[in-house]
Amino acid sequence: MSVSAAPRTRNVIADLAAHGRYHFTSSELRSALGVSEQAARQALSRCAAKGEIASPARGFYVIVPPEYRRLGCLPADQFVPALMEHWSARYYVGLLSAAQYHGAAHHRPQEFQVMLMRNRPAIVCGSVRVAFAARRELAAVPAESFNNPRGTVLVSTVEATAVDLVGYMHRAGGVDRVAGVLSELGEDIDPERLVEASGSASILWAQRLGYLLEHVGAGDKAMLLKEHVRRGARNYTKLLPGSGPGRALRSKDWRLFVNADVEVDA
Repeated sequence: MSVSAAPRTRNVIADLAAHGRYHFTSSELRSALGVSEQAARQALSRCAAKGEIASPARGFYVIVPPEYRRLGCLPADQFVPALMEHWSARYYVGLLSAAQYHGAAHHRPQEFQVMLMRNRPAIVCGSVRVAFAARRELAAVPAESFNNPRGTVLVSTVEATAVDLVGYMHRAGGVDRVAGVLSELGEDIDPERLVEASGSASILWAQRLGYLLEHVGAGDKAMLLKEHVRRGARNYTKLLPGSGPGRALRSKDWRLFVNADVEVDA
């Protein structure tokens, strides 16, 4: 690498940031500098060592402004949309991370949770961890855009978030924590949109969700969902899928074995 390559690398990065773009690929940098792959790699390594850039995924880099240097990366919501575009992957932010966007502030997740059509290993960038979960019928899940300092991020609607939380209880801290989140989300759930969102998932999820909404005092939001379950649920299922029914109580309305004592996690 020539003596002038390092300053030129910083000039390219500064120019990107000045135009509001905080991500780039290694091939884009190599093309901008007109240098070999090895020279570009050395230049990137020097900038990364100074905390000026970080790499959440192979070949993909983010520019780290001074206010995020302690984090060692951009916040996840500020680079995930660009990374998904880089991967050509359909996505939405889901589960506890989505719940935060909808006001469930008391249940901050340890990781940023993203739903994809196929699962991927989690990625770590500085202190930022992004975890992925595979979601069948992902394209049918209702989602909406939220603004952030670098653009927008796609997040499941409050109704779709409620559906997913029940379907992925093991990824959301268990049934007590899910009940706690639902108690915070319940006020904003629209009954008609809840039924629509349930159409992208198994009827078993609707059975569990309806029971939990009633349990946390949001039964009025689940009245239309109850009709959906009556039409579509042929069999009883268990509130906790991995546990035996034992001497569980039965909820006739939801065709559910209530095989757990649910304590709302506040």
